[in-house]
Amino acid sequence: MRFLSAPPGGQLEPDASGLPAPPQHAEEKRPDLVVAPLLAFDRFGGRLGQGGGHYDRALAELRRTGPIFVLGLAFAGQEVDRLDLEPHDQPLDAVLTEAGYRRLPQA
Repeated sequence: MRFLSAPPGGQLEPDASGLPAPPQHAEEKRPDLVVAPLLAFDRFGGRLGQGGGHYDRALAELRRTGPIFVLGLAFAGQEVDRLDLEPHDQPLDAVLTEAGYRRLPQA
């Protein structure tokens, strides 16, 4: 996963998924905040993604190079009691749902 700067004027082009994105030659940036999609989360900062590990690998690399804040974006109904996490799973710092914003302590 790469984090690219949007060019002035917003000239975006389709990425590998067909979504508008900065061109591949755009300047690479290190974000301070990552908004992470998820299928489920728990009150300890656990996050269940789509199973590809893309966010876990990217977040692990970002955390190796400095602080990063990870915000999960979810519906309140996606909260579960406790996720069975693996060592490579990266925690959320907070979650935002239609019920509000909540900081999450890491397990």
